[in-house]
Amino acid sequence: MSLRKVKGIPKIPKTRKKKPQAIIKSVPLKKSDKLEFICKVYFKYDYKLKKQFVAFLIETNIEFTNFTYEITVELLIEKNVLYFVITGLVARMDVVPQIARASKELLLDNLTGNFIVNVVKQDGAINSAEFHFNVFNKEIRIIREFIPKKKNNRYFCKFEVAEEKFAFPESV
Repeated sequence: MSLRKVKGIPKIPKTRKKKPQAIIKSVPLKKSDKLEFICKVYFKYDYKLKKQFVAFLIETNIEFTNFTYEITVELLIEKNVLYFVITGLVARMDVVPQIARASKELLLDNLTGNFIVNVVKQDGAINSAEFHFNVFNKEIRIIREFIPKKKNNRYFCKFEVAEEKFAFPESV
């Protein structure tokens, strides 16, 4: 019995991409607490743009050996609330393989005062921290770290202020 001839190239369905609002509203599966991500916050000055930023470095707790990965993150800003929705990992095209954590640095300007930062995983789990940003006094403080009330929500992200990475313009 011969195979039938294919008239055209079959179409492969695209995977559905979840929107950040849908990820935030979704209920995660029940899992145990496990530290997976670290969110470091610091001031960063860009000498090319001559602009001061607040940098959020989200990195994995585990290190990858053969490939270097970058975390894909979607950002939502609502008044004084920031949502970093982690949507997955993408392999970087590096020539030399190295042992490194997957990471993503997000730069935001004009952050002054109190902000609630939410890190949201793809399954809908949320970890939050309230920060106080003061560029003039060169300080970032974590006011509180908390896990919002949500069914099956769990601890997966630690928040830190990375003072050793602070960068400001040099005074003349």
